[in-house]
Amino acid sequence: MRKCVYLIMLFSLLAGGCSSKKVAEDELANIPLAIRDGLPSPSGGFVMVVCGERITVDEVIEPALEYFRPLAQESSPEVFKAQAKRQVDGMVTSRISDIVLYDRAREDMSEGMESAVDKIVEGEVRRFLVGFGNDYAKAETSLKEKGMDWEKFREYQKKMILSQSYISSKIPKDRHITYSGMMNYYNAHKEDYVTDPMIQFRLIDIDVEKVIVAGVNESKSEKAQKLAKQLSERLKKGEDFGELAKKYSNGYRASYGGRWKPVRPNSLAEPYDILAISAEDIEAGQTAGPIEAGGHIFIMKLEEKQEHSMVPFEKVQKQIEAKITFERRKEAIDELSETLMRQAAVSNKEAFVQFCLEEIYRRCVTAKTAIAIEK
Repeated sequence: MRKCVYLIMLFSLLAGGCSSKKVAEDELANIPLAIRDGLPSPSGGFVMVVCGERITVDEVIEPALEYFRPLAQESSPEVFKAQAKRQVDGMVTSRISDIVLYDRAREDMSEGMESAVDKIVEGEVRRFLVGFGNDYAKAETSLKEKGMDWEKFREYQKKMILSQSYISSKIPKDRHITYSGMMNYYNAHKEDYVTDPMIQFRLIDIDVEKVIVAGVNESKSEKAQKLAKQLSERLKKGEDFGELAKKYSNGYRASYGGRWKPVRPNSLAEPYDILAISAEDIEAGQTAGPIEAGGHIFIMKLEEKQEHSMVPFEKVQKQIEAKITFERRKEAIDELSETLMRQAAVSNKEAFVQFCLEEIYRRCVTAKTAIAIEK
């Protein structure tokens, strides 16, 4: 429900430390630059006013029409509204949060901050132009496609920068993460820190039915067994496993020297599942076979074996510390977002959401009817 707020706040999450004071002009230069992708599209239609700014039905629903179209075209109006309301409510809530956040950021501006923001905005304009090889016409065309001009682009960047700085000032500084706290997290999320069993091997796969016999006195099975024994002896004398696999294996990986990609032992289907059993008794670098199963004779060289085990805490300590930091900041952002929404106290939100649902359904069904008429 807070998608837009999270997009704005993402830079603060990644930026590091926060301050409870207003962001001073000298600190403003270090605020991450605003995003330049996904700029808002032009919109009109029925509106809701929040903090003096309009939210139109079009700007809420236009980006989501393709997502909702299948559900709308296959459902009655009542079923569609029941199933889509949560998502649409979240979209509207995100837009309200975005506006309220910017409104609070403007109120929180310190003296001299606006001129500093303007400098950063102009820097963003230059960066935007560089993205088009400093071709002003191409950059302007791109803005027009998004329903913007240079003035709107500057205002959009200003909103993003001020909102980011406001969030940075409101989220508490990171508390020290203790060793015991990280260990408790590790023990509570053990399922995230396990290594699955895995084996990787080379295989000479002799398919008995594909063996060619010279005379009637020798069966295919006998010929296959004799070949497997000969290959085993040659391997013991030091011949290259991969070269023998290329020449004698009937397996689908023969051209790769019989080398299989890493697999989970329990994922091997018959008759290859016997290879997992054989791998339990040998170590990497050792060979097993000949092994007869399901009309095949296998000779396997185990290249790597990984047992099911816990990843040691020491190897994931920094990862856990980063996760705890992220979760703490996310929790703080959630609280800030909820506070802003309570302060907004938008009275006609429910009616606006219902109107959005009706408009989405109408447009999607109209599009389906238009296509049917054309056919």
